Amino acid sequence: MLISTVREQFAEAIRKRVAGSDRKERADVIWRAPGERWFSNADPIVRVHGAPTMYIGGIRALLLQSLHPLAMAGVAGHSGYQDDPWGRLQRTAEYVVTTTFARKVDVEKMIEHVRRFHSYVKGELPDGRPYAASDPHLLTWVHCAEVESFLTSYQKLSPTPLTPTECDTYVAQTAISAKMLGVTNPPQTVEELYRTMAAYGPELEFSPATADVIDLLIDNPPLPPPMKWGYDMLKNGAIALLPGSARQLLGLADSNDPSRVSLQDALFRRPIARFATSGLQWTMGEVRLPKEINEDVARNSDGHGIAD
Repeated sequence: MLISTVREQFAEAIRKRVAGSDRKERADVIWRAPGERWFSNADPIVRVHGAPTMYIGGIRALLLQSLHPLAMAGVAGHSGYQDDPWGRLQRTAEYVVTTTFARKVDVEKMIEHVRRFHSYVKGELPDGRPYAASDPHLLTWVHCAEVESFLTSYQKLSPTPLTPTECDTYVAQTAISAKMLGVTNPPQTVEELYRTMAAYGPELEFSPATADVIDLLIDNPPLPPPMKWGYDMLKNGAIALLPGSARQLLGLADSNDPSRVSLQDALFRRPIARFATSGLQWTMGEVRLPKEINEDVARNSDGHGIAD
C-alpha cells in the first residue's frame, strides 16, 4: 500500500511538470474522445511515443536541435523557454501526444495553431542571417532530430525494440503530421532519415542559444532536489545516446579520447539510463489508447494512415 502510494505521488509530480495542471481535461480529449484517429496501439509510432524512453529521447532531441543556430533563433527569441522552461516543455509534449493519439480533427486544429504561430516567428541573427520558423528547411531539421532521438532512445533502452521494418514504418508515420506542419519532403525510412540529417552537418554549430539549452537541460535544470536526482539519470542517458560529433559540438564529450568516452558510456551512463527507464516504466507505465477507442481505430484502419 505504501509503495503504491509513493509510486502514484511520484508519477503525479512528473505528469504535472511535463503535462501541466490542466492535463486531465486535455487527456479526456486526446485519449478518450471518440472519433477517427491516425493510429492504433499496434502502430510503431504509438509504441515509441507511449514509452518511458521518450523522457530521454526528448532531452536528446532538444540538445541536437540546439545545434542549428537558425532553428534555435526562433526558439530563443519567441518561445519564452528561458523564462518559462516548463511551459515550453508542456507545449512540446502536448504537440507530440496530440499528433500521435488524438482524433484527426484535433490533430488538424493543433497543427493549424502551430503553423499560425510559426508565421509570426521570423528575424535575423546578429550576423545578418535571416530565419523563419515556417521555413521548410528548418522545420525538417527540427523534425528529423526529434524523430531520430525518439527512435534511438526506444531502440537502445526498450526491452522490446522495433524490427527494421517497424522502424521504417515509424519514420513514415511521423511524416504524416510533419507534412501537415510544413515539412515538404519528410523522410519515409530510417535510411532517408540519416541521409537527411547528415546533409545538415555543415550548418551545425555551438551558438549562444545552444549554451542556454546546455545550461537549462544539463548544468542547471530548474528542479527541486528529489526530482533533480532522477533527472540527472535521464540527462546522462541522453548524453550517452548522442552521436560523437554532436557531443563534441555541444561540449559534452568529457574527453577527446573516444575510447574513454565509450568506456564511460558503457560502465556509467547507459546502465544508469536503463535503470532510470525501468523506474519510469514501473512508475508511469506506457501510454496507450483505451481499449474501446483502440478497437474502433483498428476496425476502421486503412493501413495506419501512411497512405493518407
